[in-house]
Amino acid sequence: MASHRRPKQPSRARVTVLTATAAAAVALTSQAAQADPKPSKKEVKAEVDKLYEEAEQATEKYNGAREQQDKLEEQIDDLQDKVARGQDELNELRSGVGSLASAQYRSGGIDPSVQLFLSSDPDSYLDKASSLDQLTSKQADALQKIQAKQRTLAQQRAEASGKLKDLEDTRKELGEKKKEVQAKLGKAQKLLNTLTAKERAALAAEEERASRDAGDRADLGDEAPVSGRGAAALNAAKTRIGSPYVYGATGPSSFDCSGLTQWSFSQAGVSIPRISQDQANAGTRLGRGELKPGDLVIFYDDLHHVGFYAGNGQILHAPKPGAAVRYESIDNMPFMFGVRI
Repeated sequence: MASHRRPKQPSRARVTVLTATAAAAVALTSQAAQADPKPSKKEVKAEVDKLYEEAEQATEKYNGAREQQDKLEEQIDDLQDKVARGQDELNELRSGVGSLASAQYRSGGIDPSVQLFLSSDPDSYLDKASSLDQLTSKQADALQKIQAKQRTLAQQRAEASGKLKDLEDTRKELGEKKKEVQAKLGKAQKLLNTLTAKERAALAAEEERASRDAGDRADLGDEAPVSGRGAAALNAAKTRIGSPYVYGATGPSSFDCSGLTQWSFSQAGVSIPRISQDQANAGTRLGRGELKPGDLVIFYDDLHHVGFYAGNGQILHAPKPGAAVRYESIDNMPFMFGVRI
């Protein structure tokens, strides 16, 4: 006879485990469905370009701190040389006072009235007394010089001490800005690494093509420069077309934006400041309609990018990592003003 026993029911504990497992599977499936999709090549490029711009901002601050460090080191060396020379002069003055004191002692060791009473030659004594007065006057003058030299040395030492403190702070700032630049670049590289090798190659090819096309197709018009110095600097910059952008570089084989403009003007025999914010104040400011080839063009609210106006709405500049010195439309970035050197 067939058995009619009821099938064994799962235990409560087993039911609980199965239920929890099923719930977790549903949750994971739901999360996967709601997760953000992998960013496209276009989105990655936009974010990387943003990070490069932020890195350039930090780089200009780094360049400024490095320039300040160089100035402070030069000022400190000069002050320390002055202190050393001043100490030598002070030692000579003290030695001279010692010689005067010895001469005074030899000449005036006896009370003057007694010397006159005992002297067999009053005229000779009076000559000696006159010399003694002169020695005393010279000694007083020497002491005044010593006091003045001591005050000067104290001021120079205090100034050097202050400069050394400023240098310490500047070096600290330099390190912080360098870390900030490196962090931005590292984040950009991490983003690029999310792309496939094929996508990364395509982006690199796009940048290379943009640089090549900018040089081949740039229509600069026939505008004439107004500033001879600006024209000479622009001509120097043109010889660097194709040179890579490198943060903090000032040429002659690689550049950042302000490094290119500074180097180019130096080839024209003109010295301008290192960073874009200072270059913005190095000459006469111009509106967009006043620009002529060779004028500097300043971009962004914080003035962190600079290039040359090349004519017909084109600029020549060092744009960003992965790109070479090239022509671009002035409309590619927010224009602030021009500067004629």
